[in-house]
Amino acid sequence: MNPDCKCYLQSSASCAMLNSAHKKPSVLIVDDTPDNIDILKEALKKDYIVRPVTDGVTALRIASTDPKPDMILLDIMMPGMDGYEVMRRLQADANTRQIPVIFVTSASDIESELKGFELGAVDYITKPFNPVIVRARVSTHLELCDARKQLEKQNQELKAKSDLLEEIVNLDSLTGISNRRHFDKVLEVEWGRALRNNTQISVIVADIDYFKKFNDCYGHVKGDVCLRSVAQCLSSLLQRPTDIVARYGGEEFVAILPETDMRGAALLAENWRTGVAGLCIPHADSAVADHVTISVGYATMAPTRDQVSYYLVGVADEMLYQSKEMGRNLVCGKEIPPFI
Repeated sequence: MNPDCKCYLQSSASCAMLNSAHKKPSVLIVDDTPDNIDILKEALKKDYIVRPVTDGVTALRIASTDPKPDMILLDIMMPGMDGYEVMRRLQADANTRQIPVIFVTSASDIESELKGFELGAVDYITKPFNPVIVRARVSTHLELCDARKQLEKQNQELKAKSDLLEEIVNLDSLTGISNRRHFDKVLEVEWGRALRNNTQISVIVADIDYFKKFNDCYGHVKGDVCLRSVAQCLSSLLQRPTDIVARYGGEEFVAILPETDMRGAALLAENWRTGVAGLCIPHADSAVADHVTISVGYATMAPTRDQVSYYLVGVADEMLYQSKEMGRNLVCGKEIPPFI
């Protein structure tokens, strides 16, 4: 191939890409008078892709079809469907309500302008048209629309980053489940909900048996692997999205079970115990079994205004120590009667 031809093709391709990246905005003109359309087209054709139509029904169809117009110049007085009704329908459709609309009309009274703005128009141009004014107002509102879109995009990105940061802050970095901070926050929310709805709430507390001996025997690296395995096992056994499990500290784990009675808490607590045992993680120095086990305590109550949420956690913790005193690898629980 001739080198000059090759350079020409590359240059043409570059220009095509540049033109695509700087595509002209499109303006939909809706007016039943051909002379008005001609004037507006002449004023805008240099800088915009102009699409003229003469009735509201066609305008609505084009406005809802991709690629949508970047702006609509909408005549008010048209036979059949007038501009006000077109505007109402544009605003009623989530697919088109973001398109900026400038009303164009021969009416110059305040009432007509107010009605247009109340329906959602961004501006008002009266006939006869001044091409300079038309171009200026179209340009200004397209720039404002672009700025709003950029701001919305930035807000969405900031929210996504904020949500991600919140998620990171609420997670235990080692196990990947909720941390103590998130547990405290959710407990207060669920306690308040149970108080308002007069429903029961349960808390489960579990502790890995002889975990210090596990670390001494196998090392802290395998100890971390053990903690992760246990945490994921406990998490996988939750039955509802409203239930959460968190690492409470060290080798201790807790769960919040909203709207759960003593029977439901006892069932999950036992599932936790058997689930961890079923992992068959070797533990040669355990005095309970040759594999990793947990001791579990739980408590259930219907909150009253005379109590605080951590009273429930404290009772569940007492039940955990009762399990340990009775030999470990056990489940103990209690239903707290209402305070009188």
